[in-house]
Amino acid sequence: MPKCRITVLKKMFDEDLAKEYKRHVAPCALFTEGQEFIAETFEPPEGFCGWAWNDICKSYLTLLFGGSFPGMKDEKTFIACCTDGVMPVVFKLERLED
Repeated sequence: MPKCRITVLKKMFDEDLAKEYKRHVAPCALFTEGQEFIAETFEPPEGFCGWAWNDICKSYLTLLFGGSFPGMKDEKTFIACCTDGVMPVVFKLERLED
């Protein structure tokens, strides 16, 4: 079964929205830019945020089972993010061939 590498590309943070709507006013503390995970099952990799996994899972499964996304330069790659509007994290998903 193929695997996917998930790389944290970018962490973003909107301080104004955080101050107005969140209890914790800080960027996501679970990921660091450049951090990598290898995924090869239906479960998130160890240490991966469950909310972020739910957000990127459909894209991950598409790549894992050989699908691709129109408009991407590399058919084995996709850029996805978690849906936290205050502190989103952007991920690069790459299908790794055996």
